[in-house]
Amino acid sequence: MPSSHPEKEKGKIKLFEEKQVRAVWDEAAEKWWFSVVDVVAVLTESENPQAYWRKLKERLKMEGNETVTNCHGLKMLAPDGKMRLTDVADTEQVLRLVQSIPSKKAEPFKMWLAKVGSERIDEAIDPEMSIDRAVQSYRRLGYSESWINQRIKSIEVRKALTDEWDKSGVKRDGEYATLTDLMSQTWSGMTTRAYKQFKGLKKENLRDNMTNIELILNMLAEASATEISIQEQPVGFLESAKVAKEGAEVARFAKMQLEKRTRKSTVSPLNAKSLGQRKHLGHKSDDDIC
Repeated sequence: MPSSHPEKEKGKIKLFEEKQVRAVWDEAAEKWWFSVVDVVAVLTESENPQAYWRKLKERLKMEGNETVTNCHGLKMLAPDGKMRLTDVADTEQVLRLVQSIPSKKAEPFKMWLAKVGSERIDEAIDPEMSIDRAVQSYRRLGYSESWINQRIKSIEVRKALTDEWDKSGVKRDGEYATLTDLMSQTWSGMTTRAYKQFKGLKKENLRDNMTNIELILNMLAEASATEISIQEQPVGFLESAKVAKEGAEVARFAKMQLEKRTRKSTVSPLNAKSLGQRKHLGHKSDDDIC
């Protein structure tokens, strides 16, 4: 179950306070589904949240809203102890729902969403702002400076590779993920999803839970694929997949050589949360990595 205390970094805004909101993790889609009735109950304090949701849903349909009104149903444990079908929404749909509820409890989130939207517009005008914001966020979360430097560099390396994929005609929807999985499987021995499961992650970003060595090997794979792509000029998905695999092979070889020399695995099951302090991601003892 997810935490019932999603918070904004400084304002400590609590969406669900101490009240229970039923949720189900969707392994295939890698997202949480929340009970809409429970969210409505928390935000409105209505005596009949089911009726409130029915009326709100009708109003949203009349307004032409599809994001929230297309909520599908999942069976969840009801107060009577039985599994009953209930409307559910993902995080994006819940945040959209918040905007349509006239409530004092919803107002802080409306203000937060407006602020986030404004920041994203600013970043689109000046992309450097997004990097500065990322650095500050990582520092607040306790990551070491050396790790932050590697992480920011990894973003630059990834962008160079995806630029090459764009030039080659690789489609962002689906094909990006397939090539990323291919590269991960080649150098680490695991697909992205398997890698996340290995580290005990769900929605978290995999790279944010990598050690310095893991980040470096992943960057080596992507940087190598970029250089090979620039030289080979692949066209389409299949040719790009061949290049991606060749680039990842460079990192796999480096990984094998390092593990042979140190007699330790370079791929760690530890993540930022399990370590307690994220700064340790860049400073592991021998016992941590074995």
